[in-house]
Amino acid sequence: MIMLTLVAAVLLGMAPSPARPAPADPYVYRAVFLQAAPGRLLELVDLVKATLPAYDAAGRPRPLLGRHTQGDRWDILVVEPVGSLASFYAHEPATPWERMESLVAWREELFVNGPPLAEFERRNTEGGFYHLEIFLGLAGKRDSLYRQRLMEDDYSRRIGRPDNLVFTRVGGAAWDLFTLGFYRSLQHYAEPSSITVEQDETAAKAAGFASRNDIGAYLRRFIALHHDTLLVPIR
Repeated sequence: MIMLTLVAAVLLGMAPSPARPAPADPYVYRAVFLQAAPGRLLELVDLVKATLPAYDAAGRPRPLLGRHTQGDRWDILVVEPVGSLASFYAHEPATPWERMESLVAWREELFVNGPPLAEFERRNTEGGFYHLEIFLGLAGKRDSLYRQRLMEDDYSRRIGRPDNLVFTRVGGAAWDLFTLGFYRSLQHYAEPSSITVEQDETAAKAAGFASRNDIGAYLRRFIALHHDTLLVPIR
């Protein structure tokens, strides 16, 4: 335990790349991807939902719980605010994860730097539908990938669409970065834009892209692998 805490402190104390500035006081989240054992999905959903009071009892922020509707192989996403790796390893987890073992066929865990807790909690409370994009960056291109995600968020705000929360890898699974978009519903996610082509082009260029048609192609310069998943909240 002492060794894990020391490793966590070293990891969090590492100077960030100048091209990817970290917040002055980065907030760490634990992302857990769960695939249910065959025929056990509804049991797993119920058990995950039943863990929420444990966070309240421990005085800890509630996680985001999402259930896959289409996209990747897994069934459930848990994004748990932990504050820092040192605090996570210094305390017992709020939830009894061992109770889930018989219901889980596959799992993956990732620790990430993310937004301030207040912003995460606000969006988690209001969100009714999620769009997750998760990325494995090319060697030497991870900082460029991060910048592209911020540019695309800037573009989204300029055309009146919701921006994403961006989470970057601290340790765990291989993924370098994921973004979460929060929407009121599937209809909100899919609704067409009301802006003109000219306004769209202006917004893309103002965000740093060569043109509106360059956004997707520019992203693909920096990624080795990219998965999209649509989710609904578990509450």
